[in-house]
Amino acid sequence: MRVLHIWNTAGVASIMARYQKRLLGWNTWVVMRKVFDRFGLTTYGEVIDAGAKMFTARALWMARKFDIIHVHTFDKIVPLLKMLYPRKKVILHYHGTDIRNRWREKERYWRRSDIVLVSTFDLLSGAPSHVIYLPNPVDMELFRPMPELRRQRTALHIIKREQDEDIDWVRKVARKLDLELTVIDRIKNPIPHSDLPKVLNKFEYYIDQNYIPALSKTALEALACKLKVVRWDEKIIEGLPEEHNPENVVLELKKIIESLLW
Repeated sequence: MRVLHIWNTAGVASIMARYQKRLLGWNTWVVMRKVFDRFGLTTYGEVIDAGAKMFTARALWMARKFDIIHVHTFDKIVPLLKMLYPRKKVILHYHGTDIRNRWREKERYWRRSDIVLVSTFDLLSGAPSHVIYLPNPVDMELFRPMPELRRQRTALHIIKREQDEDIDWVRKVARKLDLELTVIDRIKNPIPHSDLPKVLNKFEYYIDQNYIPALSKTALEALACKLKVVRWDEKIIEGLPEEHNPENVVLELKKIIESLLW
């Protein structure tokens, strides 16, 4: 099986492609546009330094050599793929704000794909009945416990959006739990993806967002590092659920592809 992943939202495509090759022996690759990979999330595949039109043209040209095209977020390319390669199977994978409360607006894109996936349960709200939830994989080789770095009674929150409506809630939670809080603005001070495990491992807790009822990718990575995570409802959880193990995600995706496409 030959699979091309186009775009690499939150590094998910790189993890999937790497494990598809390792576990299943598939021929996989990832293409991402450089300007949107400021954290170095493309650990498998290639980053293309090009404008929007040139990147789209390159991705469309590369797609000719693959059986399945797995598009992450970049839904505008789906109609073009189906026009050029009507017999190829196209998977469209949404990850968050790219589709949240936008199903009707985006219909002209997702209805052209053969499979539509979402990475968190909350994205199923308002979605067509055929949309499938597939858990986010976590790179457990990179995100692992480093207990020698940990400082007790400390908490971390990472700002990842221009407007962080959660910050007052985060501070309230830290006070309630009597935790020394550190807030890092990843927009103003980008943390390379490869350095994030060491940053997370310095803390006992990670306080996630509460504006949606779903764990962020960073919260899942914190769980893989054995931090305690305060989620949207102030419940404290520990341990990464097995559904986010990349091997399990890839095997589940294989079942979805086989049951729906052949």
